[in-house]
Amino acid sequence: MAVGDVGIVFWILSVAIIVSACMVVSLRNIFHCALALILCLFAVAGIFILLGAEFLAAAQVLIYVGAVAILMIFAIMLTSNLAAKKITQTNENALVGLLVCVFFTLVGWVLLKKTYEGIWSHLELARPLPSDNILTLGKYLMTQYALPFEVVSILLLAAMIGAIVLARKENA
Repeated sequence: MAVGDVGIVFWILSVAIIVSACMVVSLRNIFHCALALILCLFAVAGIFILLGAEFLAAAQVLIYVGAVAILMIFAIMLTSNLAAKKITQTNENALVGLLVCVFFTLVGWVLLKKTYEGIWSHLELARPLPSDNILTLGKYLMTQYALPFEVVSILLLAAMIGAIVLARKENA
């Protein structure tokens, strides 16, 4: 893919991320918010692919889109009376809108202060990435970083068992 094509794909994915993130926080139907979150997470995975981080893109799709977002959708579908609740306009919503406008104004100001070269220099890869990223990552996880990898696995297992125990107590 040529450098110009990468820039076009980057901008398309960036716009998709921004629009879907705004939809996540602004839509009134929580199911539609979850669908917009899935779109946002897919676009982030596309950015990871552009950066040459295939493993992170695969993990993004499998863990966040495949597990978390689908779990949210099932929880929303199984929970009753969520659609009946109305969201009312309050002063807090206006304050949040004002803060968002201030944030985007500051980001635009910072981007305009930079030169064209300064903005795009970080998108160009300084050195070519190895073609076997996932193989190298796997080698490090199973040799040099095996202990932290196993500790995180045990921590996640303990958290899952704790969540099951708490859920069983609430249902009993």
